Amino acid sequence: MIILESTRFKIHLKTIAFFIKKDNRNASIRFVKELKLQINQLIDMPKKYQQSKYYDDETIRDMVFKGYTIIYKIYSDKIIILEIFNQNLPILEEE
Repeated sequence: MIILESTRFKIHLKTIAFFIKKDNRNASIRFVKELKLQINQLIDMPKKYQQSKYYDDETIRDMVFKGYTIIYKIYSDKIIILEIFNQNLPILEEE
């Protein structure tokens, strides 16, 4: 199984990391590294997190990490990381 990141996820993660970097560069780097470690653990347990409360699809899950929701979709051979957003913000429209 492989993990792929959507363009939307990459853009939003970059924006979040840049925002954190304004206050603390090391915290920004640490945030991204720790998030990537959590995401990579999905290979072993893709159903570890609850079904998404934003989508009516049992293959779409919500991972919560340091106040952010990471939405991902499970396929038979891959996991696609769809989105990351602050839990206080509404989910963005589909691409």
